[in-house]
Amino acid sequence: MSTRNSQINPRTVKAGSQLSFFEKYLTLWVFLCILAGIALGRLFPGVAQTLDAMSIYNVSIPIAVCLFFMMYPIMVKIDFSQAVKAARTPKPVILTLVVNWLIKPFTMVAFAQFFLGWLFFPLLSGTEIVRGQEITLANSYIAGAILLGIAPCTAMVLMWGYLSYSNQGHTLVMVAVNSLTMLFLYAPLGKWLLSASDLTVPWQTIVLSVLIYVGLPLAAGMYSRYWIFKHKGRQWFECNFLKYLSPVAISALLITLVLLFAFKGELIVNNPLHILLIAVPLFIQTNFIFLITYVAAQKLNLTYEDAAPAALIGASNHFEVAIATAVMLFGLDSGAALATVVGVLIEVPVMLMLVRFCQRTAFWFPREPEKASLLDPRCVSPYR
Repeated sequence: MSTRNSQINPRTVKAGSQLSFFEKYLTLWVFLCILAGIALGRLFPGVAQTLDAMSIYNVSIPIAVCLFFMMYPIMVKIDFSQAVKAARTPKPVILTLVVNWLIKPFTMVAFAQFFLGWLFFPLLSGTEIVRGQEITLANSYIAGAILLGIAPCTAMVLMWGYLSYSNQGHTLVMVAVNSLTMLFLYAPLGKWLLSASDLTVPWQTIVLSVLIYVGLPLAAGMYSRYWIFKHKGRQWFECNFLKYLSPVAISALLITLVLLFAFKGELIVNNPLHILLIAVPLFIQTNFIFLITYVAAQKLNLTYEDAAPAALIGASNHFEVAIATAVMLFGLDSGAALATVVGVLIEVPVMLMLVRFCQRTAFWFPREPEKASLLDPRCVSPYR
């Protein structure tokens, strides 16, 4: 047996077998929630429009509430001493920065131009008026794809890391660093790739979404963890508190999907062929970026717990920022806005597929020592 394989904890290879019934069939629940959301938007359009209108700087309040309950159970489980330790081992973070900002935007341009600007161009006939200028639908779709490609995920990746049994401390550091980088690079990179001198970047949306989706649950998780450890003790935290908290994150994810697709269901139903064509380059881009990051992590000899979130953060997108930018630049009913909505449509199913792939290929990587001291094995699964 090789040195790498000898480092594998045999119990973690079969981690998927320890999932609850709810988690084991999560992909099925996701598709059912997508269908339920589309049906809700079609049957009760007034309700969906009212909820969608509840927003601040294009940050949806109902979605923000759901994402808080999605992120809080993850944040409260993080041993923040691990996050401090992660900051001193920057190799995984540097890998995500290189992939997110030096590779991913340009591969997105290449895939979008090849498929939407050439291969599928005869099927994407039509034009639209944007700020008094006529542009082809294909170019509008390409612009939306690019806006997705330059907006790395800064919230949902914590969920993907949670499901793939990753090092959540390091994932949090990756999220923080890429969030700050997005504030500085999103505008100039977007202007360059779109060749638009008047690119309007929704700074308020970026800052507010990071604060709400990451900052609030992080602060709540840190404080409640500290308070419970001080007044109730670690064993009560692990045996009682986490027992009832664990289903909350995934339930919030599914409710979020229902809301997202209730808001955008009309667009999806009215443009089935174009959505399918737009989804092709987005699907290929997601898998391509994941693959090159995952392979690079293996070549860099990263542990699985760091390799998985590094690959997942590169593959996923901050679709709300992309949607907000597309709406500001091209309009609510534009092809660019539709392309960013397609990013929402395919992201969760594809990311769940990649999470499963990570779980099944964990043995490719060295493993971190069992964190037996972090969770009481009498109470909860050590993988959580």
